[in-house]
Amino acid sequence: MSELRLVSWNVNGLRAVLKKDPGFEDIFRTFDADVFALQETKLSEGQVSLETSGYHQVWNYAEKKGYSGTAVFSKEEPLQVIRQIGCSVADNEGRVCALEFEKYWFVDVYTPNAQDGLKRIDARLEWDEAYRGFLSDLALQKPVVTCGDFNVAHEEIDLKNPGPNRGNAGFSDEERESFSKLLAAGFTDTFRARHPDLAGAYSWWSYRFNARANNAGWRIDYFLVSNDVADRVTAASIYDEVYGSDHCPVGLSIDL
Repeated sequence: MSELRLVSWNVNGLRAVLKKDPGFEDIFRTFDADVFALQETKLSEGQVSLETSGYHQVWNYAEKKGYSGTAVFSKEEPLQVIRQIGCSVADNEGRVCALEFEKYWFVDVYTPNAQDGLKRIDARLEWDEAYRGFLSDLALQKPVVTCGDFNVAHEEIDLKNPGPNRGNAGFSDEERESFSKLLAAGFTDTFRARHPDLAGAYSWWSYRFNARANNAGWRIDYFLVSNDVADRVTAASIYDEVYGSDHCPVGLSIDL
């Protein structure tokens, strides 16, 4: 077994993060992760050229320009890549990069937002069901590590103000129950498993109301692993010192 260092980050527009100081490439090199996953790249093919020497690049772009999108950079070359999960509501939005490696599946996801007033809740729940089935099928082959922006704070401990947000997008009963079903299908929320009672640990903050300065945040970015390898997790981290997006990176160390 060897320890893998894995990182996931919703960059909320990769071109913008490339221009910041430190920029994306500096942050990427500092982590020196075995696998680095992105969500919400907001790119079309060919819009950026990244210097990621020593890494294989996998991209998935939305048909709609400047929207959604995922990417994974890995030191190990994937055996195969899957970019769709068979869900008609969002399969053209570039939301998944699933990479098969020798010992495990790595799946990067940017889950659809239910939107204000839960306008897209039916599509969101349809996606969740399809994604749950997709991961469960992969887990029959080999252990699964999935990461990304799941667009839900699962429990009250996962956001600063649970009371006023009850029923809102990202903290609706429907979305929370759907995430519980994903865990019940055989997956472990690695950060909460390692830090069961740690409050104030968030990965996303609104750009409004000085939310990040006041740590009025939400934990909506996750690393989940198949239950059969949950005991091999050696660290689960939230890197809230890293700026550049309204999300911060999250990480996982695991012996596989």
